[in-house]
Order: sequence, then structure tokens, then C-alpha cells
Amino acid sequence: METEIKRTSTKDIIAYLAEKFPECFSIKGPVKPLKIGIFQDLAEKLNEDETVSKTRLRQALRHYTSSWRYLKTIKIGTSRVDVDGKDVAEIDADQAAYASKTLKESQEKFGNKKATDSDSKKPYKGKHSSTDAGTHKPADKKRDSAKFKTVKSASKTVVKKEVAPLKPVESATLKVGNTVRVQLGNSPMNATITEISGKDISVQLNSGMVIKTQLKNIYL
Repeated sequence: METEIKRTSTKDIIAYLAEKFPECFSIKGPVKPLKIGIFQDLAEKLNEDETVSKTRLRQALRHYTSSWRYLKTIKIGTSRVDVDGKDVAEIDADQAAYASKTLKESQEKFGNKKATDSDSKKPYKGKHSSTDAGTHKPADKKRDSAKFKTVKSASKTVVKKEVAPLKPVESATLKVGNTVRVQLGNSPMNATITEISGKDISVQLNSGMVIKTQLKNIYL
């Protein structure tokens, strides 16, 4: 009997999940928000499937739940589904707001990159001629200088938001399903623990995105 080839491509794994769990995943058309903690359910379902490793499965889920197509479905009142496509929980305001923010940032990042790539391909036209530079009158320069000072002084006014203090957690108290806060960058995010494997801890953010982190980044 021939050994089945392991699936290592994220695209192949997502297609496989859509084939095996058609009521939960899709590669075309409408997308359904996934249950928080669905990685654990999938890992159990595919426990004897040697063609998909847990690492690749986690990566595929992260890719799937980070896509624009998926993030657009995270709306207040929409139901999350389990591997069988059954409704298990409704998306709340915080989850919808986080997904909207993530989608906006991703689109802006992609748009800026596209614009930068486009500009880099434009032919260089050289510097402006001295004739163009000389068209600015002294009065115009004073007005521009005044505007610059006003904008600069206004930019210094920063309102700091009060953030609730983070409380470290002990490893003995961590369990799959616990609601915690994960420090990512400068802002802590609400998440649910989906898997604990030694020092590595997998959590699912409110947007549905699954990430791997460590105890030092997890707080109450």
C-alpha cells in the first residue's frame, strides 16, 4: 500500500478541509465564521490522518481566518459554526469591531504597498526646474510656514487612554477554553486558549485568528 503524500501547502490543506467539512469550510462563495477553539476539534477529527500535521493545520487556519473574505463575515449577530456546520455562538460587538479593524488595516497595508510598487515603476522625471521653484512668492512661503507650525504643534497633543493593568497568569491555572488577554505589540487583545503544548500556547483571537504564543505574553 502506497503511503499518502503529506499536504504541506496551505492552499491544499484549506481545499482538503472544504472537501472533508463542506458545512464548515469553503474555498468559493460565502464563508461561515468558525467556532472559537475549532482547531482542537479539527485536530481530534484528523488525529489519524497522517497527511495533515497539526503545525500545517494551524497555519492553514490562521491563513483562512485572516483573509479579507473571512473577516468580512464577522458581523454582530452572525453565528459561528462547528466542524459540522451547526451554529454554536453569536458574534458579539467586540469580536465584530476587532475583525473590522483588522480588515481595514490589512486593506490599507495592501493598498499602500500596491501604490508604492506602482510609483517605483514610474520613470524618473528629474528635479523641478529653477523656473518652477521661483514661482513661490515670499508671502506664500510665510503662509506655508505658519501652517506647518500650527500642524506641528497640534500633532504634539496626544490623549493617552487608560488601560486596565495586566495580571500575569501561572502555568498551573491555564486550561483550554480559558479567556485571557494576549500582549501583541503595544495592545493586549482578548483571546481564548485553544491548545497547550509545553511552552507553546495556542490562542484564538476574537476575530477567529489562531496564533501561537508563550506564557510570558498571556495575562488576565
